Order: sequence, then structure tokens, then C-alpha cells
Amino acid sequence: MVYFRRFYLMAFITLSLLSIFSNNLMAGGFLLFEQGVKGLGNAYAGGSAIAEDASTIFFNPAGITRLSGTQFEIAAHYIRTQAEFDNKGSTVSPALPVVGGGPLAGGDGGDAGGPAIVPNFYFAQQITDRFHAGIGINVPFGLETEYSKKWVGRYHAVKSDVLTLDINPTVAFRINKWLSLGGGISAQYVDAELTNAVDYGTIGFIGGAPTLPQTLDGFVELEADDWGWRWNLGVLVEPTENLRFGLSYRSDIDYTVDGDADFKIPAGAEAIAIGAGLVNTDAKADITLPGHASLSAYWRLHPKFAIMADIFWTNWSKLDDLPVELDTGTDVTTIFDWEDTFRYAFGANYYFNENWTFRGGIAYDETPVPNAQRRSPRAPDEDRIWTGIGLSYRFSDHFSFDLSYAHLFVDKPKIRKTGLETEDIARGALRGDYDASSDVISAQIGIKF
Repeated sequence: MVYFRRFYLMAFITLSLLSIFSNNLMAGGFLLFEQGVKGLGNAYAGGSAIAEDASTIFFNPAGITRLSGTQFEIAAHYIRTQAEFDNKGSTVSPALPVVGGGPLAGGDGGDAGGPAIVPNFYFAQQITDRFHAGIGINVPFGLETEYSKKWVGRYHAVKSDVLTLDINPTVAFRINKWLSLGGGISAQYVDAELTNAVDYGTIGFIGGAPTLPQTLDGFVELEADDWGWRWNLGVLVEPTENLRFGLSYRSDIDYTVDGDADFKIPAGAEAIAIGAGLVNTDAKADITLPGHASLSAYWRLHPKFAIMADIFWTNWSKLDDLPVELDTGTDVTTIFDWEDTFRYAFGANYYFNENWTFRGGIAYDETPVPNAQRRSPRAPDEDRIWTGIGLSYRFSDHFSFDLSYAHLFVDKPKIRKTGLETEDIARGALRGDYDASSDVISAQIGIKF
């Protein structure tokens, strides 16, 4: 059919864009809300209820029953994140006898954030009056931070780059005038690159060698990837023409990522590296990325005005730790102990006329990090407030354009590593504060046949 030929062409274009832009992905945490442009203007309030365009495939698949004909959305989100560290007395682990507690050398690492572009693509097709189908291609999780190689926290992190690509076919069925159900299955790819310095001086000291902390710095680069599967379900309830409620859920997803650990060992540390098993080898890690649920409401109070609200829950407690197993028999573990979070959002739309729509919204987004001791420089996340504005212009029945902007006010993240936990004895006690914020500018083209 013609619409399937259109879909294949648009999917090819979008996959090409993803391959170009994804290496620049940057985010302050793992979960990326930037999955639709209209939603950004409302700070993603009403995400699972509003169902204004094909991006509802991500927020609530049941919402595509409100879309007629064939619809495409191609979007790009420009994200500029700032994360600047200020050292507050970082030291060698106090657990080390005699030498413990001395200052860690190095600077503040520069701005660990930076610019990125995150694309989305959605396709929705009305099959019959009641049956609809679609597909979404997006980046649901992402993380990229990078410090200078000689910064004070180099043993904890230098570069962290985690990319996911989700391909989500979806179907939906309108049961009756007021109830729709939808669901889908996602194939999700993850690719990770983690680097940090290795203090072979401390490792040797612990093992009884005549070495001192910070005297034999090496480096490790871990690269690994995997495919996983997840599912999503959604319900849309429409008691009246102007009032609707949405409930959606996306499942957790489990990965066993396989790859390589590449160690750069300084001269004089070869025996220490071999004894500790910190040499070039294969590596793998089991990781679970969290599921999430959304409960939303949309109420059009007046032909020109609507309000919306949303409660969004993320199952971050699934991310307990990240154990990396090396084929040498050595395990390298990072403890997270993250907690489940809620996000609360409220927004409004002003329908100026049949062509112009203006949006605004605000949201409070909780951090999963339980305390400053558990905060990692790889993801220096903290509670944040979203403020969003946006506009839409419909050129014709077949073509529209959307533009949105959001600023994220981030509470000052603090790191207070004690250096006493097993995984941090060779890394040191990292202590400092961050100056953090994010800005997002998003644009979208909508096509309808």
C-alpha cells in the first residue's frame, strides 16, 4: 500500500538521522523525556491523555485512536546541559593506613555537560474506524558526561556515554466511544562506553607493593552493547468530548552487555596490573533499565483554553548496582542504590485560532539519587524544575510545524563520597558541588494524509 511505502521511506530517513546524531547524546540522567515537541511546551503535562499527534505512541499507545488517516512526525531536540564541579576537599581514601586522607590531585574537570541533538520519529496509521497501528523510533535513555583526564575525580569517572535506540511497533483499538486500549513491543539497543583513570599506585599499596597513591596512573576504557525487549500498554478514557484521562506503562528492560575492557598500564605497574586482573580482557555486565508509568488528565474548559496534568513514576529502584565482570576474574562494581521517583506536571494550551496554538507548563522532577554519598560524577543528577513554552502553526490540513523551549532549574548537586566503601577505596573520597542546568529547544514537522 501507499502508506506503507511512505513509512519505509520515513523510517529510513529517521534511522539515518539517529546514526548521525546519537553519538552526541547528552543528558543529566538516564531517562529522556524529550520524546515529543508539543509535550515539551507543556513540560510534558498530560502526556498520556492529550494525544495531539503521533508522539502519543511513546506516551500512551491508546491515544493513536484519536488520529485519523496517516500521520508522520519528525522531531529534533537540541539539549545544552551544564555540569561544572567545584572541589570541596577530595582526598585519598581514609581507609588506607599512613597515607589515607591526603588530598587528591587534579582540577575541577571543566564542564562535564555539553550540546546534543536527540531525534524522534513517529508514524501512525488508521486501519479502520476502530483499529489503528503505528511505530515510534526514539532514544528513551541516554547519558553522556565527560571530564578532563586529570581532574580530581578521574578514578571515579572521565567519560560516560550510554545510548539506547528503541523501535516500538504499536497497535490500538477503540472499544467504544469513550474507551481505547493500546500496546506494543519494543526492540531496544544499548551501547555503552565508560572510561576512568586507574590508580595502580593505590592498588599496589593495598597489595603490599612499595608504591604510593596517585604515582602510577593508568586508564581503562570499557565498551559494550546488547539488544533487549520490553512492552508497553495504555488506556485512554474519554467521558466527554472535552475531557479525557490516560494511563500508560512501559516495562523494565534487562540487558547483558558484552564488550571489551582496554587498559593502559603505566611503566612499572605491569606486575600490579596482572596481579589485580586489571589488564586487557573481555567484559560483561547485567543491567536493568527501569519501567515507568504515567497517569494524565486533559480538560478543554473552553474552545480556546485547555488544562492538563500528569503524574509520572519511574522504577529507578531496579538500578541497584552496575557489576562489571572481567574475564580475568576481577569484578568492578559501582553501587547506585537509586530510589523510585515521581514527576508532577501542570500545563495549559491556548487555541488562538484554527492555525495557531500556544502552550505553557511547569513540572517538578525528583532525582533517584538517595543522598550525596551515592551520587556519581557519571550522572550528577538532582531534583529539578521544568518550565516550558511552545507554539504550533498549521499551514494546511496536511502540514504543521511545532516549536518548544524548556529550561530546567537543577538543585545544586553535591557529591560526598567517603572513600570507605569497598568500591571507592582505590578511587578516593570525592567531595564537591555542581553548578548544573539544562536548556532544550525542540522543533517538529508534522505531515498528515
